[in-house]
Amino acid sequence: MYQKLVVFVPEGGNPCEHANFLFVSSHNNRFILTPSHPPLLFQQKTAPKWYPTEDTAKSIKKVIKKENPTKLRSSITPGTVVILLAGRFKGKRVVVLKQLESGLLLVSGPYKVNGVPLRRVNQVYVIATSTKVDVSKVDVSGISDKNDEKTGKNFFSKVVAEAPKESKGAFVSTEAKKSGLTEERKSAQAKVDGALIAAIEKVPMLKDYLKARFSLQKGQYPHQLKF
Repeated sequence: MYQKLVVFVPEGGNPCEHANFLFVSSHNNRFILTPSHPPLLFQQKTAPKWYPTEDTAKSIKKVIKKENPTKLRSSITPGTVVILLAGRFKGKRVVVLKQLESGLLLVSGPYKVNGVPLRRVNQVYVIATSTKVDVSKVDVSGISDKNDEKTGKNFFSKVVAEAPKESKGAFVSTEAKKSGLTEERKSAQAKVDGALIAAIEKVPMLKDYLKARFSLQKGQYPHQLKF
């Protein structure tokens, strides 16, 4: 309960000048007030008498977003064989090479084994298995998905096709530039495949395991399987 406050107000005075108290009763110019929440009376703001002739610049607070790196699941490490759950190569088994700057996984089939090239995959759409491949001799230090400051492109940027340029006064037109993969990506794919296949061939039956596509048969449930 609130504690009551007894104040003396002279004749003609206003007991409600106490904005934080609530008027209860009065007797012989003595008013009993109790605290009120929120206050009943508020002072009305009056308009200023002077205005600036020019607009003053208001300071704007800059909010800097801190980019936190994506936390990788403990079951996924470089060399882990994972199963793709979505996309063009759904059901394929691939080898994780590293985690890129964007938080995505860099994986490869390798391409000469099951047709999966160097790709970026979200860890949400993979199932990690207990199979491991030694990728210590696979050099992927030059592969990054961070855009270059000058060109604005990265390792995974494709060559954009250009329209053929027709010369004036001639019917012969120059050949159009075809779209596709860059030469840097093609050479990196061959380099990674060579080192990765050498490590896969050291483990018996591992090459055939990566070639096989994952699928469920009748009576098989994924929550009961041990990958």
